[in-house]
Amino acid sequence: MSSEMPSTEAVVKLHNLSKKYPIYERPSHKIWELFTWGKRQFHREFWALQDIDLEVSSGTTLGVIGQNGSGKSTLLQLVAGILTQTRGDCFVKGTVSALLELGSGFNLEFTGRENVFMGGAIMGLNQRQMENRLDEILAFSEIGNFIDQPVRTYSTGMFMRLAFSVAIHVDPDILLVDEALAVGDLIFQHRCFNRVRRLKAEGKTISELVLENEKSL
Repeated sequence: MSSEMPSTEAVVKLHNLSKKYPIYERPSHKIWELFTWGKRQFHREFWALQDIDLEVSSGTTLGVIGQNGSGKSTLLQLVAGILTQTRGDCFVKGTVSALLELGSGFNLEFTGRENVFMGGAIMGLNQRQMENRLDEILAFSEIGNFIDQPVRTYSTGMFMRLAFSVAIHVDPDILLVDEALAVGDLIFQHRCFNRVRRLKAEGKTISELVLENEKSL
């Protein structure tokens, strides 16, 4: 993934983007392959994505719709910079906040408060900036005094609420959301949707992963 952006109004631009995974029948086959210095192949190739061309303009809300295994999560992970493409180009302009898996990036042994500041640091925000956002993050997540407990003690809903609250309060230019919101209760889901609509009104770029037959934001 490149942080340089061609001269275009698009904040995300993909060209011939492709991602290949090696599939091994047994874990030992990977070791055998290493010992042959690549002269023998003990895996089969699986192309999760092939030759994707896409441009997303600033302020756009885009739903990525498809069946399980169609490469939706892989696409968002490439845009987020979590994965590296096998070939092609992925240009992204601006800061990206990604909520692609439940609590991804959280350390289970850290408290909620420590994870909030760690998440901000990953996004380039200093401690004072995150302290200024902390009250809003706590109010949105509604986890109360559990903020000072290790997140491994959280319920799935608490985990999700804090992760989403951090993701939307770091002022991202681009917000990527996977299926993570499916675990929240109905009231929290509506609160998240309202917040996403507000980000959209502010001109933020949003990409969400949606399964077929599932409603989009």
